[in-house]
Amino acid sequence: MDRPRKPTLDTVAGVVGVSRATVSNAYNRPDQLSAALRERILETAATLGYAGPDPVARSLATRHSAAVGFMLGQELSASFSDPALSVVLDGLASTVDGHDHTLVLMPGRDRGGPRRETVARAQADVVVAYSLPSDAPAFDAVRARGLPLVVIDQPVLDGTARVEVDDAGGARLAASSLWSLGHRHVGVVAFALHPDGHGGPVTPERAATSPFRVTTERLQGYLDVIGHGAPVWECARSSRELGRRGARELLSSPSRPTALLCMSDELAFGALQAVRDVGLRVPDDVSVIGFDDVPAAEHADPPLTTVRQPLAEKGRRAGELALRLLDGGRPDEPTRLGVSLVQRASTAFKP
Repeated sequence: MDRPRKPTLDTVAGVVGVSRATVSNAYNRPDQLSAALRERILETAATLGYAGPDPVARSLATRHSAAVGFMLGQELSASFSDPALSVVLDGLASTVDGHDHTLVLMPGRDRGGPRRETVARAQADVVVAYSLPSDAPAFDAVRARGLPLVVIDQPVLDGTARVEVDDAGGARLAASSLWSLGHRHVGVVAFALHPDGHGGPVTPERAATSPFRVTTERLQGYLDVIGHGAPVWECARSSRELGRRGARELLSSPSRPTALLCMSDELAFGALQAVRDVGLRVPDDVSVIGFDDVPAAEHADPPLTTVRQPLAEKGRRAGELALRLLDGGRPDEPTRLGVSLVQRASTAFKP
C-alpha cells in the first residue's frame, strides 16, 4: 500500500491559488504579504499538515544556516554547572533568537575548547567563542572556513569582535577593599592558568606563560595590591568543590591568610565552606570575596562580597555583534564593560 505523500510548498500553493514564491514569502519574508493573505496561507498549510520549509534544504540552497555557533571551553556538564556562563548564555540566546537565528552549542574538552573537527562540520554562519585559550585548535577551523568570529572574554585575536570586562580593574577593587580593612596576608583561589590545570600552588613561571587572559589579568590585579609574594592556589576549573579544596589548602598553611580572593563566586562558595571545615568563621576569622555577582551570591551564608560584572549584558552585546557580522559588518574596537564591588557580609576588618 502506497504511503500518502507529504504535503509540500507546491501543494499549499496549489490549494491557495498562489505562486510557490508567495507561499515561501509567508514563512521567510512575511513583510512582503498582506496580513490576511499570510494568515490564509498558514491556515491552509496547517490543515494540509505542512510544517513549513525544510531548514536543511533551505541552508543547502542559500548556503546559510541562520545559526550562531557557540564554542565552550569545557564539556557541557562542567560548563553548565557555572552559573555565570548560564547568565551570559541566556543574554546571547535571547538576542539571537529574537532575530530568528538558532544557537548551536559546541562543547569543549579539558578547557581547550571544541575539537577542530567539530567546528569544521558545524552548521553555523558565525561563531561566538566563550573564554577559550589563545592556542585552542578550534580557531584553526574557524579561520579555515572563513567564519566571522566574536570572542567573549578571551582570547585576544587581531581583527576579531570581542566583548570583555575590566578584569584587572575588578580584581584591584576587591584586593583594595581587603587592604583597606587591614588585611595584609591574603590568599588567592584562582582559575586554571593552563588547559592542563591540575590544581596546586602557582609559581611565577607558570603564571607568566598562561594562555588565559582573564586568569592572568585578575591575578595581576590582585597581586598589584596584595604583593607578588601572596600564596596562590590554582583550581582546574570554577567549581565549589575545587574552591573548597583550594581554600582549605591555603588556610591550612602555617601562615594562614586572614582573607581569600576568589576568581569566581563558585570558587568563593567553596571557600566559605572551607573556612567552616577548618573550624573558623566568615568574616570573624577569614574574609572572602568572589567575582561575578551571580544570583546566588546575595543568598550565600553569609551573603558574599563580590565584584559585579554585567553578565547578561555581556551575552547580549556578543549576540548583537554576531548579528552585525552576519549582515556583513566589520569588527569594531573591543567592547569593554565596567565592573563594581558589591559589599556584603563576608568581609570585615582584620581580626
